[in-house]
Amino acid sequence: MNAPLTTEQQETAYLARLGNRVRAWRTSHGTTRKQLAAASGVSERYLAQLEAGEGNISVLLLRKVARAMGVTVESLVREEHAQEKPIALVGLRGAGKSTLGAKLAEALKMPFIELDREVEKEAGAKLGEVFAMYGQDAYRRFERRALERVLAHESRAVIATGGSLVTDSNNYRLLRERCLCVWLKTSPEEHMARVIAQGDMRPFKGRSAALEEIRKLLEDRDDLYGRADAVLDTSRKSTRASLAELRSLVTP
Repeated sequence: MNAPLTTEQQETAYLARLGNRVRAWRTSHGTTRKQLAAASGVSERYLAQLEAGEGNISVLLLRKVARAMGVTVESLVREEHAQEKPIALVGLRGAGKSTLGAKLAEALKMPFIELDREVEKEAGAKLGEVFAMYGQDAYRRFERRALERVLAHESRAVIATGGSLVTDSNNYRLLRERCLCVWLKTSPEEHMARVIAQGDMRPFKGRSAALEEIRKLLEDRDDLYGRADAVLDTSRKSTRASLAELRSLVTP
């Protein structure tokens, strides 16, 4: 059995994680240390020490850095151990849940689970058939059973949820209680482009009305998605940049 870390070792590890978060953010945003220093009013030397895990930075200076990054101080200094519970990705279809979820799971050596596929297993039918044969209420019951089964068997996993799960208060409550939830969001235009690229316009009525429907869905669900533990905007970002930022959000 490994000996417990000393206080000094714990503090060193904590500073290293803090530095990694700042460096990962810069990398994903294409921001140089000089640019972040100018935006925050904190010297490049301080930032270099911070990213190297050697920073003995004051709360006020750290707040300046966080504000320049557009994140909260809490998100930088958090100490929760995300790897000890599942990571759930929420958001509208086209935000990148499946693509980023699979890559995140591979990077963290966790199983990747698409909840919609688990719903189909529960129902013994494809999603379109589930809605057609059983209706919305039955779909929610299948979704609940699938979610409970996954959570019972997978203590560490990346779960890509269906876009509408957040509209069921009971299922969403269970998800937020048991998982670290991250809202993947993007612009309505990017949602539309990705849905078209996937060749699946479900559940939209047609291309002419789809963009307006997406805008309305995002507006209606903004508060619900916003209850997630963290938010990642994938707009105008490469998959690589989004993945780096996502890892910094979920890795302590």
